[in-house]
Amino acid sequence: YAMLLSLIFLIVLVAAVVGFVFRHEIKTNFESNLNLALKDYNVTADRHSEAVDTIQRTLHCCGVQNYSDWERTEYFSQRGIPRSCCKSQDDCSEKDLKDPNKAKLKVFVDGCFFLVTSTMESKMSVVAGISFGIACFQLIGIILACCLSRYITNNQYEMV
Repeated sequence: YAMLLSLIFLIVLVAAVVGFVFRHEIKTNFESNLNLALKDYNVTADRHSEAVDTIQRTLHCCGVQNYSDWERTEYFSQRGIPRSCCKSQDDCSEKDLKDPNKAKLKVFVDGCFFLVTSTMESKMSVVAGISFGIACFQLIGIILACCLSRYITNNQYEMV
């Protein structure tokens, strides 16, 4: 049991170190994937388009850096900026979404990349605290399992 807990502890420790060391690569990869999702965005309900819509609706953002990122997409030339960028769904017409000047007043102007990364970074302290707490319980479990193993081994020859 102590060996299994030690193995799990080491795996979690390695994952945490790798995540910390490669955090900048993770951000860069996320930004490029978000740009790719915008480029391939379409009206059919594929999971990448749904993810973009969910991020934009939830975080009240539009595009990667700002709403004008949509102007470089194929979707914009056909239908304008997606409705998931609208501040108010009732006050957002397709005609307004095709005109970048009118759309600026109707959609969220902030980009999603900064909001997603800042949200993740603000939650990292909570994740780190919980992970540290779990690691402490794992270490206590390893120590207690070793003590129990030693106690059983030492008392094996004293049984009557």
